[in-house]
Amino acid sequence: MALGDAKHDRLVIFPRGRDFTALTPDGPKGRRWTSRHGFVTITAYDQDYGPDGLNKAGLYIGMYYFPGIAEFAPYDPSQAGRSLSVGDFMQWMLSSFRTVAEVREHLDEVTVVNVEDPRFGGAPLPFHWKIADASGACMILEISQKGRVQMHDAFLGVITNSPDYSWHLTNLRNHIGLSPAPRAAITLDGLKLSPLGGGSGFAGLPGDFTPPSRFIRAAAFTASARPLKTSHEAVFEAFRILDSFNIPAGTTAPQEKIAMDIAGATQITTAADLQERVLYFHTMSNRRVRTIDLKRVDFTKPGITVIDESDHREEDVKDLTPAARP
Repeated sequence: MALGDAKHDRLVIFPRGRDFTALTPDGPKGRRWTSRHGFVTITAYDQDYGPDGLNKAGLYIGMYYFPGIAEFAPYDPSQAGRSLSVGDFMQWMLSSFRTVAEVREHLDEVTVVNVEDPRFGGAPLPFHWKIADASGACMILEISQKGRVQMHDAFLGVITNSPDYSWHLTNLRNHIGLSPAPRAAITLDGLKLSPLGGGSGFAGLPGDFTPPSRFIRAAAFTASARPLKTSHEAVFEAFRILDSFNIPAGTTAPQEKIAMDIAGATQITTAADLQERVLYFHTMSNRRVRTIDLKRVDFTKPGITVIDESDHREEDVKDLTPAARP
């Protein structure tokens, strides 16, 4: 398996009442807990956690790459009972809490430590998290400087990757002139200059794939999103907005090399309806939107349920060609 292929086609449903033991550098000797809420998680690299998860109460957790800044606490074997790997941390939140406020209240009970995983080549797995609930509350959680935990109110619910969230919020001030309103015509030396077309208010909007540019773009598109009548409509509006952030395979590869792998490309796109507790997603290999309605899942059923969509790695195309006359 190439590291570039995260295998996000695999999802896992965890029941409530399941016992967990967190992984530490010394093995499965970390925090122990029993889940109070069933949840579903998109997975990565055959591990039972991944970039997104949603629980039955409507709590969403998203995990985002945070290289160069994320730094977890040094592992202390005497504190094993409160220690969690990054994957365990996500599962602990999803299985234990209903709201962002509950997560905040209990954060001081655990310590996130780095656990090297050979499937990642021993990489430190640098992540930060977006946490949101059905009330609309949303926060960003970052761990840096050997375990220092920082929480930020999520501006418009927006998150990307590095740098840290405070830097992104400061950088917004470089783009305060952006607006969905068209720019007014001006006259210079007798020549009237008018916008060439729609979208002139967003002229200068960063269009590259770096995290700072994607943050500005996400903030601009979220702030200008139209109000819609139903959550179903809002979900698909979210997918239309997210289309502006898909990184095509090849755009992060050297010019002299044709990208044969998918490293750096957007492998999965998700949206979550937190009030209705429905998770939606499509992948780069199949853009058909698929859903899991957590209201209809039996979370009392023991054992995990694996949903493997890897057999559907081709585009779902409907052929509308009229049948030929006999």
